[in-house]
Amino acid sequence: MNEKKAQKIASLAMASTWQGAGHTGEGDAFLRDAESILAKALKGMRTEVAVAWAGSGAYERVALSYLGVSSVLIAYFAKNLRHPFRLLGVQAGATLVVMLLCWVGARAAAKETRFGVSFGTQWWHFWRHWYPHLFFLFCFEELAHLMTLFTPEWQDAKLLAFDHWLTGVQPTIWLEQFATPLRNDGMQFFYLTYFTYLLILGGILYHRREWQAYWSVMTYSMVGYMCGYLIAMFFPIESPWFALAGAWKAPLAGGPFTATINFIEHLGRVRGAAFPSEHVAGATAAVWGAWKFRRWLFWVMVPFFVLMCVSTIWGRYHYVADIFGGMTTGTLGYVIGDRIMKWKGAVATVLRSTNAGTPRVEANPRAQSGVTVPQGR
Repeated sequence: MNEKKAQKIASLAMASTWQGAGHTGEGDAFLRDAESILAKALKGMRTEVAVAWAGSGAYERVALSYLGVSSVLIAYFAKNLRHPFRLLGVQAGATLVVMLLCWVGARAAAKETRFGVSFGTQWWHFWRHWYPHLFFLFCFEELAHLMTLFTPEWQDAKLLAFDHWLTGVQPTIWLEQFATPLRNDGMQFFYLTYFTYLLILGGILYHRREWQAYWSVMTYSMVGYMCGYLIAMFFPIESPWFALAGAWKAPLAGGPFTATINFIEHLGRVRGAAFPSEHVAGATAAVWGAWKFRRWLFWVMVPFFVLMCVSTIWGRYHYVADIFGGMTTGTLGYVIGDRIMKWKGAVATVLRSTNAGTPRVEANPRAQSGVTVPQGR
């Protein structure tokens, strides 16, 4: 040890000895206060995290599982992606938003229980229940950045061969001979009905406050979409629109519905993720939900559903194989989701405070409620 270092250690030791008992006591008190504040902050954070988690249900468990699995895949196959760390950051942000909505929804429900209905509580109740539609859209749009996750090569040749083996033609090209502006617009109308199935069924169940049924159909859809998203990552299909570009004599001309579809596709068209068809998967899960919870609506939806499936080929968005794949994953969503909804905790619960101020988990006091509210006493 050199001389300067020894002198520094000696001076520090002398300074410590020079401090009186009062100085030491003040330092200890400060540390005790800091530890107490930190302990209270950590306890408060644990309580709020518990409120958010208890305010979640089966739908959130499936959605967060998808984000977790896809994040692991992004990390593992990072070298195949252009911006893996950016994607992981977006995944973490999506997870945070989902949990924040669960937390805000639970707190808003508690406020409503104590002070009555207000615009704010109704606002957050609405978003707590309807955000899944935006989550589906987010996951689908994100797939555009995950098409090279497993392989950089498009696999359309396999589905082109399958369609030709099954039908003897390339359906999207063969159907062009029947195209007229009126037929095109009619088919685009049926294609647009995809966006209405879950909205109509969910809207009925939401209006009737049948929360168990409402979250069941959302969970069916999430499971079906999750299966499709994961398949699309490992089997990238870009769709006939891209793979057969130039094979048609002319674009499909039509009226207002064609213009609407063209506008939507211009804003959010995803190159890839065509197999299985998420249009068909989501519609299939919703139709199965109607079968279980609103049988009359099921029979209304079926003809629209069939024509929607045809329209995905007519509009050059999908192969026939995509339709079969979407029906399969949508049905899996219903079957698996129905089992998940029977598990304990599938319908959201939240923390409810006792008289002593100690939080505890309770089942929902409302019949078939999708969100149990934290109540103050």
